[in-house]
Amino acid sequence: MARAAALDQPTRSPADASHRAAAGLRTVFNIFDKLRITADEGRVLLGGVSRSTYHRWKKAPASATVSRDLEERLSYILGIYKALQLLVPDERQRRLFLRRENTSPLCRGATPLDVMLRGRVSDLYRVRRWLDGERGW
Repeated sequence: MARAAALDQPTRSPADASHRAAAGLRTVFNIFDKLRITADEGRVLLGGVSRSTYHRWKKAPASATVSRDLEERLSYILGIYKALQLLVPDERQRRLFLRRENTSPLCRGATPLDVMLRGRVSDLYRVRRWLDGERGW
């Protein structure tokens, strides 16, 4: 019982969260570069941050303000990229896949990136779940 109760308690310090966010941002900016996600698209994917905030985070990821929303967005973007790596082995094809119209029930003729760019964290979740389903998870 004591162990179960301990698992319910947060064990991460704010410093841990800041380090995770910085590492996540560095990785996400690398993913954006690989997938040729523009700064304006990246700003939306990261929660509608301002241009100056986006560029500050890109230059100094440790300067990011840690929020639950940002942590969720980073997690979904990392998961989306991992699923794309498994589904589409070629980097060029991954870029095309994100920007190609798709007739799936999720996209309904839009591109997967269009769905992600609606700006809600739930849209990232839906794309992540869809890709995981496509790869059999």
